[in-house]
Amino acid sequence: MASAQERAELDSKARQGETVVPGGTGGKSLEAQEHLAEGRSRGGQTRREQIGTEGYQEMGRKGGLSTGDQSGGERAAEEGIEIDESKYRTG
Repeated sequence: MASAQERAELDSKARQGETVVPGGTGGKSLEAQEHLAEGRSRGGQTRREQIGTEGYQEMGRKGGLSTGDQSGGERAAEEGIEIDESKYRTG
């Protein structure tokens, strides 16, 4: 755990626009960045619980194929990469 002095220094950097907490991008203070990072992590865990681990991995593969002008699905189809959306467990 960071000391009060270390937290104050990190908060100062955060207030200057620097990201000091992984996943805290966009937070205007150390506390805000911590809350953003926690929420983003929890969101990913919730999605994995909703669609299952295999579905979550497939979704990541599909997302990793996306480019600025093509979605992951479009690029996968173009390059013949199979994305098994049946692994997306629902309900």
